[in-house]
Amino acid sequence: MDIGEKECGHVDVFEKLKILTDAAKYDVACTSSGVDKKASPGGIGSAAACGICHSFSADGRCVSLLKVLMTNVCVYDCKYCVNRRSHDTPRTAFTPRELAELTINFYRRNYIEGLFLSSGVLKNPDYTCEQMIEALRLLREEYRFSGYIHAKAIPGADNALLTRLGMLADRMSVNIELPSRQSLQLLAPDKTRHAIFTPMGHIQKSIQENARDIVKYRHAPKFAPAGQSTQMIVGATPDTDYRILNLAEGLYKKYRLKRVFFSAYTPVAEDSLLPAPDTQPQLWREHRLYQADWLLRYYDFAAAELLDQQHQNFNPYLDPKCTWALNNLSFYPVDVNRAEYRDLLRVPGIGVISAKRIIAARRTRALRFEGLKKLGVVLKRAQFFITCSGKTADGLKLTENMMLHSLLSEKTLEQYHFNFSLQQLSLFNPPPAYQNPGGTYENEYASGLNLLL
Repeated sequence: MDIGEKECGHVDVFEKLKILTDAAKYDVACTSSGVDKKASPGGIGSAAACGICHSFSADGRCVSLLKVLMTNVCVYDCKYCVNRRSHDTPRTAFTPRELAELTINFYRRNYIEGLFLSSGVLKNPDYTCEQMIEALRLLREEYRFSGYIHAKAIPGADNALLTRLGMLADRMSVNIELPSRQSLQLLAPDKTRHAIFTPMGHIQKSIQENARDIVKYRHAPKFAPAGQSTQMIVGATPDTDYRILNLAEGLYKKYRLKRVFFSAYTPVAEDSLLPAPDTQPQLWREHRLYQADWLLRYYDFAAAELLDQQHQNFNPYLDPKCTWALNNLSFYPVDVNRAEYRDLLRVPGIGVISAKRIIAARRTRALRFEGLKKLGVVLKRAQFFITCSGKTADGLKLTENMMLHSLLSEKTLEQYHFNFSLQQLSLFNPPPAYQNPGGTYENEYASGLNLLL
């Protein structure tokens, strides 16, 4: 009997597509479009809800990908996963030929530009990896497909198989899923951290070795030239932002990952070890972690600067950069005409592009406040933290309330009904509707500008 035939039954290819693209939607390494639409007259491009998602190429182009599982049959019973062994859900699997033909037909119709392939573990990790390899081999060698392919490595598969998979894919990833050993043992007892980190290390070693080979031999085959990434689930366990961010920083340093993705946990089953089924995904936590991740990768921040043992979760109202600024007022003001690039990046309202523009522009003239906006500086935020040749902005009222009002987004002001004219520093008395991930009311906000959580 062929792969999964006993569990999956006889299902046509389109039905398989619906099942296996839906089963892949919880992997956030790229974003699902979630809509069916066609181009308007005179326009170009299209989208389909059935598995099409978007990534971005190095030149800024939005690339549509078919995001799908090889199979949703799985020998593991991870409690947070919709495809776990004990979950009652329709099961199916593509054959390598079916998946290759489906991908190439979508590509020829201009629906997609690439493939994002993951899988449940069918029979065992080696067998699953072999099926994925065969599908990619057909695409690369028989159909001569040169488009983008992202393949999820299967933890526990033999290194030789992972090497073969990496030679066929542009990017590889190994999902950590849970940020602590205790959480993994509790919710995914069939998995071990060793089984996750071993392939991650093998992929990184192979990328480095391959890079040296390419220097020697220009036409040498490339191993995962777009690097590797991973994903962590946020909110399924009591793990704090502090633990998650420090793990992400360690992964960047040790394995040279391209990205760490964060996925707010969406309840898919009822279990005493998981949040209640009616729990809302902690999207604000996911958002804050992505902002902090950006600070680690592009703004030269360290995880220890953003959170510590005493303050282990991000402020839901202020982004991490603003929180750091308010807790380090002695660092400011920064003079835009003299400050180093790294110091400019620490100013709320100044990003990577605007900091580079400031460095370039001040070589020929002294910068003034009226010119900073043209360089992309968000003066509403930055004005409290900068000077121009020692001068502050004209008419600036440097009060705590004015500063906080400028740093909070309009959406946050509307959502939580902050009223700075009626109540002094109302930011620090959160409305009763806000609860922290543990379910208790948040009361760690101090008075003044001490915003570190």
